[in-house]
Amino acid sequence: MSVTLKPVTAENWRALIKLKVREDQNGFVASNLYSIAEAQFGFEEEGHWDLYPFGAYVNDEPLGFAMYGFNFKHPRFQAFVFRLMVDEKVQGKGHGREIMQQVLEVLHADARVKSIGISYEPENEVARKLYASFGFIEPGEMIGYEVLAVLNLR
Repeated sequence: MSVTLKPVTAENWRALIKLKVREDQNGFVASNLYSIAEAQFGFEEEGHWDLYPFGAYVNDEPLGFAMYGFNFKHPRFQAFVFRLMVDEKVQGKGHGREIMQQVLEVLHADARVKSIGISYEPENEVARKLYASFGFIEPGEMIGYEVLAVLNLR
């Protein structure tokens, strides 16, 4: 069964905010409710980012959430993966990898995107390994309290 990404809408946001990570992962990712609000009201760090939140589904059942943004004036990365989460009930089945693959396909398809950024908590080894497997490199910098990783496309 493959994962399908669907934009957050007035019809599906309530189901998406019910998704949760395991308790020991709570510090690794913002809640989906916070992310949806952030997408609605904007993100203005290092310029304006247009944010796009998505629910991840298998057979119309929500199982995860992703959000990416574009800022084509940013000097280092024109796209950023702001969120990636998989519900605690279905973790460990490859859904995170599948979601990330789909997000990267969208970002790679836009010729204006030269580099993609992502950040994660230093203790989140699962995220570090996942993103590294897609070619993200850590330049040795932090964004706030999170590790920065960058994928250069062009």
